[in-house]
Amino acid sequence: MARFIFVTGGVVSSLGKGLMAASLAALLQARGYKVRIRKFDPYLNVDPGTMSPYQHGEVYVTDDGAETDLDLGHYERFTGVSARQSDNVTSGRIYQTIITKERRGDYLGATVQVIPHVTDAIKDFAKADLGDLDFVICEVGGTVGDIESLPFMEAIRQLRNELGRGQSVSIHTTLVPYIAAAGELKTKPTQHSVRELTSLGIQPEVLVCRCEHPLPDSERAKIAAFCNVRKSAVIPALDAPSIYAVPLTYHAVGLDDEVLHAFGIEDASEPELSKWVDINDRLENPEGEVTIGVVGKYVGLQDAYKSLNEALVHGGIANRVKVNIRWIDAELFEEEESDIAAQLEPLHAILVPGAFGERGAEGKIAAVRFARERNVPYFGICFGMQMACIEGARNIGGIAHASSTEFGATDEPVVGLISEWMSEEGLQKREVGGDLGGTMRLGAYDAKLDGNSHVAAIYDGANMISERHRHRYEVNTNYIDPLEKGGLVFSGMSPDGELPEIVERPDLEWFVGVQFHPELKSRPFDPHPLFASFIEAALKQSRLV
Repeated sequence: MARFIFVTGGVVSSLGKGLMAASLAALLQARGYKVRIRKFDPYLNVDPGTMSPYQHGEVYVTDDGAETDLDLGHYERFTGVSARQSDNVTSGRIYQTIITKERRGDYLGATVQVIPHVTDAIKDFAKADLGDLDFVICEVGGTVGDIESLPFMEAIRQLRNELGRGQSVSIHTTLVPYIAAAGELKTKPTQHSVRELTSLGIQPEVLVCRCEHPLPDSERAKIAAFCNVRKSAVIPALDAPSIYAVPLTYHAVGLDDEVLHAFGIEDASEPELSKWVDINDRLENPEGEVTIGVVGKYVGLQDAYKSLNEALVHGGIANRVKVNIRWIDAELFEEEESDIAAQLEPLHAILVPGAFGERGAEGKIAAVRFARERNVPYFGICFGMQMACIEGARNIGGIAHASSTEFGATDEPVVGLISEWMSEEGLQKREVGGDLGGTMRLGAYDAKLDGNSHVAAIYDGANMISERHRHRYEVNTNYIDPLEKGGLVFSGMSPDGELPEIVERPDLEWFVGVQFHPELKSRPFDPHPLFASFIEAALKQSRLV
C-alpha cells in the first residue's frame, strides 16, 4: 500500500515546495523506492492553459496532453518519471466535475456541499492510479490560510485519518526571516504558520525552514518546542548553488532520513547519489562557456521559460560547459533605432522559443534573418520554427507578404490555424472562435524523420521520434516547395505526411526549427539530444568569435 507525504507551505509563497518535493522524491528513488508526485492547485482555472505566463509561469505539458503547473516539470526532471493528467488537479477541475455530476442527477437529489462532495473528490484524486507505488508525494499550492486551499486541507485531514497511523506524513515549508537591524533569525512566523496548520487538524511531522543564514541549534530547538516536532525534524533549507545541488543539500541535513523515521522505516538502504554528484561536478567545474541569446516575448519573467532554461543547462551538462543565457525582448528589434547586430553579434547561438500572438513577431523574424545570414547556430521552437519559415519565405522564397493567420487575415498564409489532426482518440477538429482552453494540439505525437537529415543524425539515426506539442497553428504544407527551393528543408513530418514537424538548413552549420517542445523531455541526467547538439554547435561558434 502506498504511503502518502503531504507538502504544504506557510508564511509566504515561492519557498520552494516544488523543488523540495522533487528533491525528496529523488532521494527516496535513490534508496530504491517507487515514487510519484502530485500537485493540488487551489485556483479556479480548470488548468493553467489560458493563463498568461506572467501570471503563472510556463504551462508544462505531459505526454497524455495535460496542461499543468510548472512544478510538474521539476518533478519529471528530478525523478525521470513522466507525469500524467492524473498528477495535477485544480479547484476548477474539481468543481467542474462535481457540477457536471450534479446537472446529470448523479447525487440523487442530495444537497451538494464542500463536505463531503468536494473533499471526497480531492481524496479520490489523491488515491487514483497508484499501481505499485511506495510513496505518493502531494504538494498543495499556495500558503496555509488561503481561503482557496481550505477544502484541500480538510481533505488531507480526512485522508490522514482514513489511512491510519504510519501511512502518511505532513511536511510544512516555512520561512525563518533574518532581521538585519536586530541581527537575528526570527522563528515567530514559523510558529504562527504551524499553529494555523494545526488549527485545521493537521500536525506536521517535518518542518522545512527556508532561511538566508544558518539555523543555529538553539533556534531549531525553539521551533521544535513550539511546533511539537523533533529537533532533528526541523530541516534548514538554505540557498544552493543550483537547483541540482538541492537533493544533495537536503540529504546532508537529513530530510529523507527524517521522513523515513516518521514512517517508522529505520532499515532503508543508503541512497545511491553518484549521478547527482556527477551533475554537480559538471556544473561546478565546466571546461568552457557559451552565451545563448533567447529572443522571446515573456523575458521579464524567467519562469515563463522554465523548462527551456533548464534544457539549455542540461545541454551544458552534456558538453561540460557553462551556459550563459542572455534574455532579449523581441520587441526591441522592432524599434527603428534598434541595432540588431550589436545585440546579437556577441552571442554564440540564438534561440527563438514558443509564444502566442503577434507582439514581438517581427523582432523574432529579424533574429532568424541575422542567424541565417551570419551562419550563427539557430534553434527555433514552435513559434520559433514558424518564424523561420516566414523569414525564409519573405527573404529567399520571394513571398514578400508571407505571414501567419494568427496575426490576422493574410494573402500569403505560410502559417495557418490547424483545423484537424489525428490523435489516439481519433480525428480532432478545431474552429476559429472556439474555446481556447485545452483545444490545442497537446501532448506526445510521433514525427517521421528524413534518414539523411541533420536532425536524424542528432537523434542517433532514428527514423521515428515522439515529442510533446502545444500549439494551435502549423506551417502550411502548400508552401513547402517554395521554401525548400530557398534551402529550408522539411526533414520531419507527421507520420501521415500532413503536418510539418521539423525544418533545417543543411547548408548552414546548425539551423533547426521544430514544431514541438523538446525542452519538456530534457533531464539533467539525460539531456535532450537537440539541446546537447545545439550547445555543442555554440561551443564551436565560440571558438570562431
